[in-house]
Amino acid sequence: MKMTPYLFKSTIVGALGGLLFGFDTAVIAGTTQQLTTVFSLTPSTLGLTVAIGLIGTVIGAMFAGVLGQKIGGREALRIMAILYTVSAIGTAIAWNWPSLMVFRLIGGLGIGGSSVLGPVYIAELAPAQWRGRMVGLFQFNVVFGILVAYLSNYLIAQYFVHHVSQLAMQWRWQLGVAAIPSVLFLIMLYGIPRSSRWLVTQNKTDEALEVLKMMGSPNSEAELQEIKDSIHMERGMGDEPLFQSKYRLPIFLAVSIGLFNQLAGINAILYYTPFIFEKAGFSQLSGSLQTVIIGLINLIATMLGMSLIDKIGRKTLLLIGSVGTALSLAGVAGIFFTNSHQDLLVWLLCSYITFFALSQGAVIWVYISEVFPTRVRAKGQSLGSSSHWIMNAIISFSFPIMAKASGGTPFAFFAAMMVTQFFVVLFVYPETKGITLERLQAKLGIQ
Repeated sequence: MKMTPYLFKSTIVGALGGLLFGFDTAVIAGTTQQLTTVFSLTPSTLGLTVAIGLIGTVIGAMFAGVLGQKIGGREALRIMAILYTVSAIGTAIAWNWPSLMVFRLIGGLGIGGSSVLGPVYIAELAPAQWRGRMVGLFQFNVVFGILVAYLSNYLIAQYFVHHVSQLAMQWRWQLGVAAIPSVLFLIMLYGIPRSSRWLVTQNKTDEALEVLKMMGSPNSEAELQEIKDSIHMERGMGDEPLFQSKYRLPIFLAVSIGLFNQLAGINAILYYTPFIFEKAGFSQLSGSLQTVIIGLINLIATMLGMSLIDKIGRKTLLLIGSVGTALSLAGVAGIFFTNSHQDLLVWLLCSYITFFALSQGAVIWVYISEVFPTRVRAKGQSLGSSSHWIMNAIISFSFPIMAKASGGTPFAFFAAMMVTQFFVVLFVYPETKGITLERLQAKLGIQ
């Protein structure tokens, strides 16, 4: 099966939501010091400033699945693009701390919605043999967005230092520049088709068949029939509840991988990288440069993970990542506990990012989008994403408070969680590579 222009374009556009996801998630890292000064933030209010966007993300993830089932992933993604745009402009012109919080909350709604809708849209278009890599493109764009955010923050900061006297305006530009890709995302969403699987659930089989042909299906009629067979029980049952005993394994898998993704400490590190380097004794300029380097390594490792996900499988990558991240985090904790060997901090964080990106970073959104049947897939994606974002908000709020008391404590905790994850994945998680979404239901015991 060849990659058609329509399949390529639809995947790229669907994954572009991931770039905005990554950019909006990480851009706050470069503004925390200025925001602390401008709004006189304490460690608690700084944590709340970061976490408020994640609260919006939780809400967005919870309701995006229902919205996607009702109006379709493509239309729902258009709403997310509008939220991104409003948030970018709003944070740039925020007139006080409460207004900044409101617009960050709105941006969080867009991030949460994209984290649910983007992977599901791509998974429902992609052929089984490419699904891991194509849904992984969403994660690639997430980490690419993180790198772009770090680089954008650094370049804007350098420009203001050398050319602009009003340094207090710097954070407005850093947050507001996201309006450019947000508008581009919205425009591009008007050039892609609706998901064939969603169309079948709406009894629009003729349009679904045309989409399958556009996507390059080698036997579109047979694939259409397979899709129809897999969802025939949901006709007249569009509101089938997710929380049933037959879905207990997919629910556990989606919730646990979402929780472990954040219990690894990834977003606490990404949001507070400059803070971590400053606490370890690095200068602000040096810390900013190290942050860009970490973002670049994150991108490269994610590309490696995407190249391996359909070859060695999701489970194997998770096991490798658990070991690597646990050892790296234990080393970081040791540096802070002993207040020595700070020169190793950059290397250990780079090692951590590498193992995380090629494992959990590449796997999470693919895995959540795979383990649920079509009739509850969007709801299941919402559940897994919500568990991810709720834990993200908790950790992001508490990290500056915990780190102020003891820099090594949070990293020791994250290392222990990765040891726990290793055994959970080893004994519970099934492998999903190379299996159609319909046949995977049978493997998970879902009839």
